[in-house]
Amino acid sequence: MIPFRRCVIIVASLLALTYLLHLYSSNARQYAKLDAILGEELSNTENSRQNRLAEPPVEDFAQRPLRERLRYQFPYDLRSKFPAYIWQTWKYTPASGKFDEELRPLEASWTEEHPGFVHQVITDDGAIYVIKYLYAAFPEIIEAFESMPLPVLKADFFRYLILLARGGIYSDIDTFALKSAVEWVPWSVERSAIGLVIGIEADPDREDWSHWYSRRIQFCQWTIQSKPGHPILRDVVANITEEALRMKEEGKLRRSKMDKSIVEFTGPAVWTDAIFRYFNDRDYFDMATGTNLSKAIDYRYFTGIVAQKIVGDVVVLPITSFSPGVQQMGAQEPEHPLAFVKHEFQGVWKSD
Repeated sequence: MIPFRRCVIIVASLLALTYLLHLYSSNARQYAKLDAILGEELSNTENSRQNRLAEPPVEDFAQRPLRERLRYQFPYDLRSKFPAYIWQTWKYTPASGKFDEELRPLEASWTEEHPGFVHQVITDDGAIYVIKYLYAAFPEIIEAFESMPLPVLKADFFRYLILLARGGIYSDIDTFALKSAVEWVPWSVERSAIGLVIGIEADPDREDWSHWYSRRIQFCQWTIQSKPGHPILRDVVANITEEALRMKEEGKLRRSKMDKSIVEFTGPAVWTDAIFRYFNDRDYFDMATGTNLSKAIDYRYFTGIVAQKIVGDVVVLPITSFSPGVQQMGAQEPEHPLAFVKHEFQGVWKSD
């Protein structure tokens, strides 16, 4: 007869073996299911990859021109939707007790007019972390951003960088949203045919206009809406990066040494120039056709417009849209149907 104690041990061992076999069988089924799921995902990923342009070899990619690498990293899909993002920058977030009280209703207006959007206020100190994450493959862009000697230069550069990578709406913290971006583009225009919405900042017709503005027609960059990867954004990002690194190498990228003004380096001048380059680029527009783009486009194409004007995939808003109430250059009051954003012109960057 088997002793009682040995009998208990044998029974316990059989139970444990049975449990382990059941556990193994269950895990095996789970692992088989996981393998199937991963296999399907890998197959889908491979199929998706084959539908894209072939990836350049890693060793060659870093040697490609900056604009080419940006085009690959941030492809432009005109048919996509405008991303539901609102980007703003300031020294503090609205949750901070240091956030300026006079800016609270301005910042809140964007959320109120766009309840379904993701609204982010990025701090000046936090912007570099966003740039390092989005542009990890572009050390020269990170270097250019970090090397800029003034906060206003970084704020200017950031808006182009965030829109190129993620798209959506950028607007200065001292702007007030009068109407939703849904109303910026005429309902008769197919959204899948538009990739950028911009407004006119200045349309001076006085003889001494150059004493007050950098360009005869100047496009504002305090409010921009775009889809990711737009060629104009790619161009302005590359231009600013190249100029920043040039000045740095020449020892001029310092507060009092720069050979370009803020407006020309990162502000509305470089932005306006990039827009006109795009409008006159034969890679994007066929100048030989019988359309209204058969001639070179300059300020005369936009001066005095009182409604939205469409050039290719760009909607250009009249001066009233982003500069209502300035009481000059034909701008109407904020109550006008085409008044979309009011800029309070607080010049908050000048306090930095």
